[in-house]
Amino acid sequence: MKRLIRKGKVKEVYDIGDCKLEFFFTDNISVFDKVISNDVPRKGESLCKTSTYWFERIKSDLKINTHFLERTNEQHMIVKKIDVISDHDMIDSETKSFLIPLEFISRYHVAGSLLDRINRGDVDPRMLGFSQKPKYGEKLPEPFFEMTTKLEKYDRPLTREEAKDISSLSEEELVEIEDAVMKIDTMMEKTVEKNGLIHVDGKKEFAMDENRELILVDTFGTADEDRFWEMEDYKQGNFVEKRKEFVRKYYRDIEYFDELINARRKDEDEPPIPPLPEDLVEKTSEIYVSLMRRLTDGTYE
Repeated sequence: MKRLIRKGKVKEVYDIGDCKLEFFFTDNISVFDKVISNDVPRKGESLCKTSTYWFERIKSDLKINTHFLERTNEQHMIVKKIDVISDHDMIDSETKSFLIPLEFISRYHVAGSLLDRINRGDVDPRMLGFSQKPKYGEKLPEPFFEMTTKLEKYDRPLTREEAKDISSLSEEELVEIEDAVMKIDTMMEKTVEKNGLIHVDGKKEFAMDENRELILVDTFGTADEDRFWEMEDYKQGNFVEKRKEFVRKYYRDIEYFDELINARRKDEDEPPIPPLPEDLVEKTSEIYVSLMRRLTDGTYE
């Protein structure tokens, strides 16, 4: 019997028995941890199919273990069930079959929250390899790998020691994850570059299986988890987002983002997020579907 166990901002998770879960990719869209009231047509389909493509590529090309089992229709996917331990004090170096309570973020250009943190002084540009404050869009001298919390109300950046303390990962296990992320991103970069895209940054999640061996979980490489730019525009000094950053920009432009951040800093009630204008809903849908075609190398239309 199928049982809803988690209703996320854009994805619903069902326990279907036999140690399996079913992911339902909705047409909801979320920014700044807020769900917008509009549905975006074909968004769920594009995420489900794009995720399927990458999981299958990883299995065949990289031999990295994942929780993916099969895609059953346009918006549904079956995956192996992994235990979620919400209290990280219950995780130790011997724990097996659990979701690692971290998000792993890889960055290749200055964009998004990284630029915000540089501008606020939270991140020293020298730590990234720059001799002076970088501009939006600059390529990082070296890939920047960082970790944030996963199971807290809001994601927050962690030091390497904090991440190990929360997850009970060893330094060797952390290095293994970092190596896996770099291998996956290298494969993705080669695929998207030939389709005229630049992979700017992205996040991934991992778990440990019943043998405490690394396994890639959740979804990645889609317009929700990763940022992509048009290559030809980038060469001309323009940054054309091919993901939901387009939607984030709208809410920044109407100053909703500033209101939201101020409310959170003051621990006040958060303002409700306004609907997305219908013309932007249509444009967002087109972006997701077009990106699906290009990310999957034409496998899905």
